[in-house]
Amino acid sequence: MNEYSLNRRRFLKGASASLALTTLGTPSLEFLSPATTLRVALIGTGWYGKSDLFRLIQVAPVEVVALCDVDKNMLDGAAALVSQRQKSKKKPKLYTDYRKLLSENKNKLDIVLIGTPDHWHAMQMIDAVKAGAHVYVQKPISVDVMEGEAMVAAARKYNKVVQVGTQRKSTPHLIEAKKNIVDAGLLGKISHVEMCCYFHMRANGNPPTEPVPAFLDYEMWTGPAPMRPYDGLPHIRWWRTFKEYGNGIMGDMCVHMFDTVRWMLKLGWPTRITSNGGIYVQKEGKSNIADTQVAVFEYDGLNCVWQHRTWGTPANPDYPWSFTLYGEKGTLIASTMQYDFIPQDNKAQKIHKDVVYEKEKYPEDVTEERIELNAAPATRLHMLDFLAAIEKNSRPVADIEEGHISTASCILANISMETGRPVVYDPAKRQIVGDEEANALLQRPYRQPWVHPDPKQV
Repeated sequence: MNEYSLNRRRFLKGASASLALTTLGTPSLEFLSPATTLRVALIGTGWYGKSDLFRLIQVAPVEVVALCDVDKNMLDGAAALVSQRQKSKKKPKLYTDYRKLLSENKNKLDIVLIGTPDHWHAMQMIDAVKAGAHVYVQKPISVDVMEGEAMVAAARKYNKVVQVGTQRKSTPHLIEAKKNIVDAGLLGKISHVEMCCYFHMRANGNPPTEPVPAFLDYEMWTGPAPMRPYDGLPHIRWWRTFKEYGNGIMGDMCVHMFDTVRWMLKLGWPTRITSNGGIYVQKEGKSNIADTQVAVFEYDGLNCVWQHRTWGTPANPDYPWSFTLYGEKGTLIASTMQYDFIPQDNKAQKIHKDVVYEKEKYPEDVTEERIELNAAPATRLHMLDFLAAIEKNSRPVADIEEGHISTASCILANISMETGRPVVYDPAKRQIVGDEEANALLQRPYRQPWVHPDPKQV
C-alpha cells in the first residue's frame, strides 16, 4: 500500500470511517505510486492559504514547488514553514506575481491552491486552469456574479477539477447529521430554515493613511479592485471590512451556512432573493460593510432566512454561527462545533454530537499558529475528496458550480439590499429578470489595466 493510501486509511479510521466512506465512496487511489508526488503551488500565503496547504501535506505525497505573495515578509515566513513541513525539506521557489509563477510552471503543476483575498479569486482560478492545474479555491469564489459564471465556464472548458473551500460538506459531524437525521427522514417535511452569524468580526477602526512599506506590493495587492489609500497592512480581516474587496459578512459567513443547507436539502438556485440591512450601529469607523442584515432565499414551499449582527448578543449563545432546519417531526440546529436534534415528540430521543478533533493523529495541529482545530479534520477530508475527484475526473463535493450558486446567491442578496427590491436571477440567461439597474450590478468595473473575465470567452 502506498503512502497516499496509508494516509487516507489513517484519516478515515475510527468512529467517522464508515460515514466518510459512505459519503465519498472508496475510489482506488493506486494511480499514486510510492514514487508519485503531486506538484503543488500556493497563491496567497496568509493565514488560511497556509492552513489549506498544511492540511494537503498531511494527507497526500506532495512537493510544494512554488509560493506566491505580494507581501515578501509573509512569503518568506511561509517558505520557512513549508520547508519544515514537507517531506523533501526543500524550500519552494518564491514569486510576488502569480502570473510569472503560472507561466514558468505551465503544464507542470498538478494543483494550485488559492488563498488570496476575494477580489483575486476569479482571475487566479481561471489563469491556473488555463495553465493546466486543478484548483482548490477559497470561498466565496468571486466578488461579482459574472466572475463566478466565468469561473464555472473555465473549469468546464479546460476540464479541470475545481474544489471550493466550503468544507462544511466534509465536516464529519455534519455529514453524519445529513445522513442519519435529514436523509433518514427524522425531520419529516422541512418548510423553514434559519441561518445566522452574530460574531463581532467587523473591523471598524480609523487608522491613518501611511506610506506603503517596502516589503508590500500594494499596487499588486489591490489588483482589479478600487485603489484605497493605504492605512496599514490589509491582512487579517481589515480588508474584509470593505466592499471594495468582497461582500461583507454575507459573502464571508452566510456562504458557508447557505451552502451547507443547500447540500443537506439538495437545493439549487433560489427562485427569489430579498434582503435589507445596512450600518445601523457601528458608524464610527471606516468599515463600509453592513453591520446588520437579513436575507430571504426563497424556494417552492421553503424559505431560507439569514441574519447577521456584528453587535449585541447571539440569539442562542451555543450557536452564534449556525443553521436550523425546521421540520414537521423535529428541529435540527447545527454549527461547525456541534449539532442537536430536537424531536417534536417529547418521548422520542434527542440527539447531540460534537465536532471531531484529531489532535492525537496530527499532533502538529496543536502547535500551528492560528489553526482552526475544529476545521482541520474537515479540510483534510475535503482535500481527500478533491484528490479522489482528480483521479476519477469527476465533480468534487464542493464543485465550482455549487460554490458559484452559493456565492452568487449571497451577492444577489447584497444587490437586493442595495436596490431595495427582490431579485430573480435567471442562470440560463445570466440575468436578473426585469431589472436593468440590478443587472448593471452583476459585474463590477475592474481597475485598469485589469480586464474582467468574460464567461463566453474564457
